[in-house]
Amino acid sequence: MPELNFPKFNIKNRLVNNSIQIFDEVRKGYFKLTPEEWVRQHVINYLVHFKNYPIGLMQVEKLVRYNNLNTRADLIVNNRELEPIILVECKAPNVKVGKDAFDQIAKYNFSLKAKYLYVTNGLAHYCCTINYENGKMKFLKDIPEKI
Repeated sequence: MPELNFPKFNIKNRLVNNSIQIFDEVRKGYFKLTPEEWVRQHVINYLVHFKNYPIGLMQVEKLVRYNNLNTRADLIVNNRELEPIILVECKAPNVKVGKDAFDQIAKYNFSLKAKYLYVTNGLAHYCCTINYENGKMKFLKDIPEKI
């Protein structure tokens, strides 16, 4: 897997039936190492060890309903009241982060109403905050420290 624009960390992985699996601290198990999973695990590490978000308030592949469709959010970070505060969309490093990724995360956020949206392919990262009272979005340099 390619090196990403995140801090390095001690990655736990294993080989099962000629397939590499990576350990997910949120789900407490090993999962197939795909390019998107590689990015997700880096985001989780970054949020927990560099931004001080509690791992116990994170949800991976959380079911989200949008227009009677069931979709799955890559990563949701909740506050202590279990309300979503950060919604993360991970793309593979070879996928350009563009309008489609933002359209996708906006659909997921339609019902969640997270304060922050974070879209990354591991190389390029985009974070914005949403003011639901005036409908304005503001891009930030990075995800804020634990809120």
